[in-house]
Amino acid sequence: MTPFVAELLGTALLITLGCGVVANAILKGTKGEGGGWIVITTAWAFAVFVGVVVAGPYSGAHINPAVTVGLAVAGAFEWADVPSYLLA
Repeated sequence: MTPFVAELLGTALLITLGCGVVANAILKGTKGEGGGWIVITTAWAFAVFVGVVVAGPYSGAHINPAVTVGLAVAGAFEWADVPSYLLA
């Protein structure tokens, strides 16, 4: 798997799981309606974990563009790779 695909999958999983739990806890008629902030924050933590586990071995699991830019500014990441990570 290329770093671009890994970042794309990791980010997609993070957003899908995170937004899914918020929708489940907020929307009327769902089984998780009224779950509250504990359910939402725990599920978002799990979503971050899943994204990192999927993308980590292949790309370093930046997931967040701010991490990529911050590492590049600090000199710990190649500027040539930044555009593809931001696009993912």
